[in-house]
Amino acid sequence: MSHHFVMCLKNTGYEASLEPRKLYEVLPDASAEKQAMLRVVDESGEDYLYPEAFFIHMPLPETIEQQIASSL
Repeated sequence: MSHHFVMCLKNTGYEASLEPRKLYEVLPDASAEKQAMLRVVDESGEDYLYPEAFFIHMPLPETIEQQIASSL
């Protein structure tokens, strides 16, 4: 399974769930993406929907994604 990550740019209204400048794993959710939302595994360890504008996509080499994913 391929893992994808985003970096949090802002956390307004979600201060307990997201930390700016931190990488978060994104789970596929076509329905959420149509509404400009991302399904992100947050600080609780659970996945929730957040505004896509809060993040920047961080394409990483596959080997780095695998190393990060194996440490989750």
